[in-house]
Amino acid sequence: MDAHVNAEISQTANSHDGPIETDAVIVGAGPVGLFQVFELGLLEIKAHIIDSLAYPGGQCIELYPDKPIYDIPAVPMCTGKELTDNLLKQIEPFGATFHLGQEVTEVAKQDDGRFHVATAKGTRFLTKTVFIAGGVGSFQPRLLRVEGIDKYDGTQLHYRVRNPEQFAGKNLVIVGGGDSALDWALNFVNDGPNKAESVILIHRRDGFRAAPASVAKMRELCDAYEMQFMVGQVTDIDEKDGKLSAIKVTGGDGVTRVVPLDMLLVFFGLSPKLGPIADWGLGIERKQLVVDTEKFETTVPGIFAVGDINTYPGKKKLILSGFHEAALAAFGASPYIFPEKRVLLQYTTTSPKLHKVLGVETPVFD
Repeated sequence: MDAHVNAEISQTANSHDGPIETDAVIVGAGPVGLFQVFELGLLEIKAHIIDSLAYPGGQCIELYPDKPIYDIPAVPMCTGKELTDNLLKQIEPFGATFHLGQEVTEVAKQDDGRFHVATAKGTRFLTKTVFIAGGVGSFQPRLLRVEGIDKYDGTQLHYRVRNPEQFAGKNLVIVGGGDSALDWALNFVNDGPNKAESVILIHRRDGFRAAPASVAKMRELCDAYEMQFMVGQVTDIDEKDGKLSAIKVTGGDGVTRVVPLDMLLVFFGLSPKLGPIADWGLGIERKQLVVDTEKFETTVPGIFAVGDINTYPGKKKLILSGFHEAALAAFGASPYIFPEKRVLLQYTTTSPKLHKVLGVETPVFD
C-alpha cells in the first residue's frame, strides 16, 4: 500500500474517548467511495471512510488488480490497482481518514438529526451524513463443494488471483465459465513472466457466460494444443504426501477422469450479501438500496447510496455511473452540513476557490 495511505491509516490507531464527530462518513473504499471523498472535498466537506477490507480499492483490488479496465473516461486503459492508486492520489488534498479492516455494524439516527455509526471493532462516529458505497455489499466467492478440499484453500486452492507470479511454471486447473475464468486462463497461457507450465479449463457445460472474443481465443488455443478444455464437474480429489495432487472430473458421459495439478483456481462468481446494511431501515429492492436520481438519497434523509449497491430506473452498474452519482450525492448532502450556505456549481478549471482547496496555483491567462 502507498505511503500516503499508511499515513492516513495511522491516524486511526489513536483511541477516542467518545465518538468521532464529522460531517460525512463513507462506507466502502472502492473506486466510487474514493471518488466520493473528492466530490465532498470540493465542497469543503471532510470525510471519514470505512471499509471491511484491509486496504482501499474494493473489488478492483480484491478481484482484478491486474486486469485491464477500458471504460474510464479519458483513460484508454488502466488496471484495477492503477485506478485505485490514481484515485488515492487525487483525494490526497482532502485529508480523508481511513478506517480499514472494519465492518460497519450500526447506523442509527439520533435526536439531533445526526447518525451514530459504529463498527465491529468499536470505532464510533457522530456524523451529519452517511454515504454507502459498499459495492455489492459484503461479497464472498462461491465455493467449490468437494469433501476434503477446504484445507488447501490459500495454498493450492484459490478463489482469487492476488499474485499472478505464484502460478508461473505451474500445472494449473481453472474451473468456471465466466469472464474471470476465461481471462485468467488466457493470461496464464500467453507468453510472459506469469506463463504456466500447462492450463486446463473445466466448465460444467460447453456454453460460457464470458465475452465471445475470449471464448473464441480459448478454443483457438485448444486447437493449437496450447491449453485444454474439459466439460464436467469436480466431484472428488486425490491427495499425496499431504498435498492436493489431482482432482476427479465427472463428465456428461458419466465417466470420471483424474486430472493432475499443482494449483486449482475456482471462479464461480460472488455471493453478494448486504449484511448489517439490511438492518438499517433503508428501502431495499433485490438486495440493493433504493435511491432517487436527483441526489442519490436513500429512503432515509441524510443517507446516500452510490455505486453498485443502489438501484433506480435505468441503473447501470458501471464505475463511471458511480462517479456521476457521487457528484450529485455530494451536492445533495451539502444542505445537511451547511444549512445556511448556498452552494454554487464551480469548475476546477477556473475557480480560484477550488484551486485553493486542491492546493494548486490558479493559472494566469494572457
